Amino acid sequence: MKKSNLKRFGALVVGLSFVAVSCGSSDDAATEETVAVEAPAAGGDLEGMQGTMPLVELSAEFKDGVNAFWTAAGNDALVDYSYTAEAFDAVMLIALAAEAAQTDGSALADSIITVSRDGEKCTTFADCVALVQAGTDIDYDGASGPNTMNGNGEPIEASYGVLTFDATNRFDYANATYIPAAAPESDYVDAQKTTVVRKGDGQLKIGTMLPETGNLAFLGAPEFAGVEYALSLVNAAGGVLGKEVLYSQGDSGDNSTDTASTTVDRLLSENVDAIIGAASSGVSLKVIDKITQAGVVQFSPANTSDALSTYADSALYFRNAPPDTLQGAVLAGLIAGDGNASVYILALDDAYGTGLAASIGKNLEAAGVSVLGTKIYDPAAVSFDAEVAEVVAANPDAIMLVTFDEGSRILRTMVEQGIGPKVKKVYGCDGNMGNALGENFDAGK
Repeated sequence: MKKSNLKRFGALVVGLSFVAVSCGSSDDAATEETVAVEAPAAGGDLEGMQGTMPLVELSAEFKDGVNAFWTAAGNDALVDYSYTAEAFDAVMLIALAAEAAQTDGSALADSIITVSRDGEKCTTFADCVALVQAGTDIDYDGASGPNTMNGNGEPIEASYGVLTFDATNRFDYANATYIPAAAPESDYVDAQKTTVVRKGDGQLKIGTMLPETGNLAFLGAPEFAGVEYALSLVNAAGGVLGKEVLYSQGDSGDNSTDTASTTVDRLLSENVDAIIGAASSGVSLKVIDKITQAGVVQFSPANTSDALSTYADSALYFRNAPPDTLQGAVLAGLIAGDGNASVYILALDDAYGTGLAASIGKNLEAAGVSVLGTKIYDPAAVSFDAEVAEVVAANPDAIMLVTFDEGSRILRTMVEQGIGPKVKKVYGCDGNMGNALGENFDAGK
């Protein structure tokens, strides 16, 4: 990934409306096998696969703005916008909270939830910071939506985009449909004040711990673009506490490496006030104690594991991606709405994979859809032949893939064994629903 020119320094769900989008043949298994082996339909092998990710209908103004900034910095134009808006809003909420709290120390965390709700609505940093400086309570609504936070630092409201791969093994965000979701009031909790005291130095400094490498590297460019574009706007509007916001980039790697821990050590030694990341819930769980015990804010634009909803984080951990209690219900509704009577779930073995698989399974059973099996697999496995063979033997109507980038190899094996998206209804989730999945599939990766 090229670097930009920005200066661098080192539960139940209520109110869901489901959108049913057909994504595969409804023929019986014997006919499907014949179609897959002898006469596959025209188009790419992923055509018809659909899935969800936290997503709102991004404005043309936002997409054009972030792309203009990103390409001007020497990067390739964005094709995917996975968590771009969430990363952008993470910076905005941190910056506005520091201005409201009048500190870049740990106490800024106590204002993050405050600036996200219950005040005068505003949508740009310049407008919001003017209100804050005038002593007005604000309610920041950002590029990713309302950003209204529960007391545990995660969204109360969410929007999921339903995306479908076409004959080119890619999808177009313009063709997305959207499903709103919200946590019930019974899940609301009061905001807590941080128990860790760390004084600031008067100049806000933000670090990133996002995937330049590893099995979520396809999320790197969209997330870095969101962070750096937001910082450019904040600094163009005068910065925070009267000074430029400083920035230090870092790689998170994935759950199989110590990259994130090394990055966190470096960022803490540079005295950052907040770290944006990780994208992976499993990675965040590996480093959250180190970050929060240092009195530094951790804010993820992409963590969705339910394990983080009740984690003892000294009120210093935040995320604006919704927890998987919401995505599990949305996916189950999507699958049931497509008329599937049975499903087999393949999920990677980490906090995200097992948590989302459990949420999907619970909601499917509640909707009257039989879960014929849930296979938890090692994402670092050399081959997925055995796992896919189990799915073939179960012969479900639909297959749910909770994967990261190894999903392309699983899909390749599924196609080879006659149960690809042209034969079975196949569903993905935010861990794999990017055009990088199609690119990797086409490249045999």
